[in-house]
Order: sequence, then structure tokens, then C-alpha cells
Amino acid sequence: MTNLDFFKAYFNNELKATFDIIAAMPADKLDYKPHPINRTAYEIAEHIVAHVVDLDIIINNNQCDEKLTHSFSTPSELAEEMRSHWEKAQQSLEKLSADQWENEPVELLINSKSFITLPRMHMMWFFHNDIIHHRGQLSSYIRPMGGKNPAVYGYSADTL
Repeated sequence: MTNLDFFKAYFNNELKATFDIIAAMPADKLDYKPHPINRTAYEIAEHIVAHVVDLDIIINNNQCDEKLTHSFSTPSELAEEMRSHWEKAQQSLEKLSADQWENEPVELLINSKSFITLPRMHMMWFFHNDIIHHRGQLSSYIRPMGGKNPAVYGYSADTL
């Protein structure tokens, strides 16, 4: 199995878990944060989806100005938007050659300023792992917000 094949399989497996966490956020508690220094649930959720949008840009371009926000009205709306962007990235992945995946550099910009240039596969893994990281943060907010944690990697105490 190539690195690209592994990424495709791994990426495909993470869609449901990420969708379910975002959809599980209580819509009336999106301003929740456990400490004044933390991001709100809204900010984390929009950041996750912004990264999903970035993934398709990274697949199809040699430069990405990181999208840091993605406005939304409700968690269910955002979850559906995320699914659409995720599926678009999955379709774009199918068009990549091994050489494009492994060797083509992609420059990451933050607020139009160059931050780092990495081979596409490293940039993709970086963003994908960051999505999982932020999904974990968001999952720790769900119960204190009054919601129920969905099963991510097996059952949760809320799904038994």
C-alpha cells in the first residue's frame, strides 16, 4: 500500500466521526468554552471545516492561503457543509498521481504571508491530523454543553 492509498483509506474513515461530533453540538451552546483562554465550540467547529476546505485547495494547487474560519448558523448545517467539502476532497484525491502526492511542493500562507512549504503529502497529513486534534477538543466540550458524545472509535458512554 502506498502512502497515498493509506491516506485515502484513513481520510475516508474519519468522515463519519468528524460529521457526528459537529452535528452533536447543542445549537444553543455554541459559545461554550471551558476556560477564558480556550476557543468556543463555534470557533473550533468552524476551524475544522475551514481545514476541510483547505484540503481540497492543497490537493489541486501548489499554494493555499489557510482558511481560518467558516461561518455557519447551526451545527447540522455545518456538518452537512463539511460532508460536501470532504467528499469533494475525496474526489480530488482520486485524480492525484503518486508523483504529485509525494513530490510536488505546496506553500502554506497564513493571512497571505508565506508560512511553510512542504511536499503535498506532508501538508495533507498535517491538516488531516489537525482536524482530528480539533475534533478531540470539540468532543470534550459536548457533555459540558449538555449534549451527548457520539461513538467515534467504538461506543461512548452516551451511546450505550
